[in-house]
Amino acid sequence: MGFFSFLGRVLFASVFLLSAWQMYNEFAVDGGAAAAKELRPKLDVALHHLSSKLGVATPDVDDFMQTRHVVASIYVLKGLGGILFVFGSSFGAYLLLLQLVLTTPILYDFYNYDPTKPEFESLLNVFTQNMALFGALLFFIGMKNSIPRRQLKKKSPKVKAN
Repeated sequence: MGFFSFLGRVLFASVFLLSAWQMYNEFAVDGGAAAAKELRPKLDVALHHLSSKLGVATPDVDDFMQTRHVVASIYVLKGLGGILFVFGSSFGAYLLLLQLVLTTPILYDFYNYDPTKPEFESLLNVFTQNMALFGALLFFIGMKNSIPRRQLKKKSPKVKAN
């Protein structure tokens, strides 16, 4: 049973690890310029929406380097969380949850598109896939916390017979 559990974690984490590896390779080629260029308008829309709903000023991500830092943190969360998850760490699962919570509504903003547009369907598809990954991570954390941990038994002193 232990082998199949490990194999399942490896296969599940491969989604995040391969994505992080691809992002890292693209980041190494152009310094994250392409990903930052794609992320920046979506991040601006999300921050403007948050500030209007919450009534609180959100920080501006006008600097291109700040957007590159956001891109770098995304792939670090994916990579580190995926590696830790393979070894059964709940902390790795929490890192992957954090990455999904922060990036899914911003990157896959199907709600900003008209349902008749082709982008709507593809963004909705990826959004629901990420929600399924989110649910699987919640299931892993719940199962991990429901299994009782081994407790050390106190050795009772042996009674000597006379």
